[in-house]
Amino acid sequence: MPRYRYPVIPESEVTPKAVFDNRRHFLRQGFAVGAAVMLAPSMFLTKNAHAWADVLKPALESDLPSQELAGGEALTDFRDATTYNNFYEFGTGKRDPEVFAHNLPVDPWSITLEGELDKTGAIPLEDILKRHSLEERIYRLRCVEAWSMVIPWIGIPLADLLNHHGLTSRSKYVEFESLYDPDNLRGQRRSIIDWPYREALRIDEAMHPLTLLAVGMYGEKMPNQNGAPIRLVVPWKYGFKSIKSIAKIRILEEPPTTSWQARNPEEYGFYANVNPDVNHPRWSQARERRIGESGRRETLMFNGYGDEVAHLYKGMDLQKHY
Repeated sequence: MPRYRYPVIPESEVTPKAVFDNRRHFLRQGFAVGAAVMLAPSMFLTKNAHAWADVLKPALESDLPSQELAGGEALTDFRDATTYNNFYEFGTGKRDPEVFAHNLPVDPWSITLEGELDKTGAIPLEDILKRHSLEERIYRLRCVEAWSMVIPWIGIPLADLLNHHGLTSRSKYVEFESLYDPDNLRGQRRSIIDWPYREALRIDEAMHPLTLLAVGMYGEKMPNQNGAPIRLVVPWKYGFKSIKSIAKIRILEEPPTTSWQARNPEEYGFYANVNPDVNHPRWSQARERRIGESGRRETLMFNGYGDEVAHLYKGMDLQKHY
């Protein structure tokens, strides 16, 4: 399989080093001012302190290790990244998550670990945060709908969590399940998919160093509309693979059926790797619209992460295994 290289990035798109080094300071200021002006309920903590938020706050205020993994491209504006979302648990409109995500119950939060692990059970999020060190990763995000962003995520490698709980020799796939709560999540009262939302990875994809469990973005805790309190980020795959508000993780020997596979297998395959040469049945994937920019840009194979992940699919027909 050929190796893919980042394209040359124009100087106009590169964040100046001084701004990049101080971005957390500016992002916090912008976050606070925006929240005060807009009074968006989904941007605030509840009056009762979250145990996991108490653990997360000092970590966010520290100097986290940071990796710039988006080829030097400019960050998407925070406002754009938090108001243009797909999160069908709140509705199918791009602004529905921002408007309705304040109903997402995030306190308390646990992730239930099941299946082929040495240690299973419900793990409080604060215990996960205490056990693992956070880091910042700046990744491209490419939606299957042919729009894209560049996001500074904060989280832990999924591999760290799985290794801590001990994978058995029968561990072949990882299935993720989001919160199911139709009383609070209005979108789950409609049969958009068979709720709750489910996604999955092969174990080698899950254990890859780029695969992240994110609990924050832009130097802040994860906004509800972006998948609070914890979501998956797999930067070389289309965005629907990066499941939000994770409530369960199952380690399986056999491949599970994911939500969009079950809904429409002709349009949404198991792998969902970003591939400009394989079009969606209803639109081209060769170009994409970067949110905040005019015009379109070329889509990169594996979203620009081919050097890191192409070996995972060596010998596979990427037209068939889409």
